[in-house]
Amino acid sequence: MIKVALTPPVPCNYLNDQQEQILVVQDAKLHDQSGYEVLLFNGFRRSGNDVYRPHCQTCQACQSIRIDSQLFKPSKSQKRLLNKNKHIEMRVSHQPQSDYYPLYERYINTLHSDGAMYPASQSQYDSFITSAWLTPTFLEFYLDNVLVAVAVTDVMTDSMSAMYCFYDPKFLTLSLGTYAILQQLILAKNTGKKWLYLGYQVDQCSKMNYKVNFNPHQRLIAGKWQG
Repeated sequence: MIKVALTPPVPCNYLNDQQEQILVVQDAKLHDQSGYEVLLFNGFRRSGNDVYRPHCQTCQACQSIRIDSQLFKPSKSQKRLLNKNKHIEMRVSHQPQSDYYPLYERYINTLHSDGAMYPASQSQYDSFITSAWLTPTFLEFYLDNVLVAVAVTDVMTDSMSAMYCFYDPKFLTLSLGTYAILQQLILAKNTGKKWLYLGYQVDQCSKMNYKVNFNPHQRLIAGKWQG
């Protein structure tokens, strides 16, 4: 049994006509790499030090989604994107760098000014990205030696979680969010991590629908992974 707390209802960030409630894990014994892998399997997700899962009374729109990295086959458009961005260099870091936040700030303030994280701030960034009990892996993407995107990735024993990605809004035509997921899938496959968790799929929210373009994928529906 997982010890959780239920938050009060607030307006949903994804669906304008819904109220949102979330379960927040209260069991400190699960706040480590192995515990988080169990929680991911059960539909939870990390935000800073907190691990949560939607638990709304009248809506089941949020469904956890994951991809089997060993079975994943890129579509024709995804293959074209990989080829288009082959000049982008990827580097891996295990600690946040000072040039991350300015990129994050531009991303949030330009592309997500209607969201809950606007306006961006250093304290909000720190509390969202970093964790006292799990060290994220940062996939850095460079164009002509300039940082243009960062994919924050939580790495467990048998799986990875695409925690968050932010990028320079000047390069929208490079589809850096999709490109980052493709690179995370390649990394997962090459390092023997079976699953890449992408968070929540909300079919009615256009901003979330890119996740279903990675196939084959599974969704957590009524407590069972289906796909």
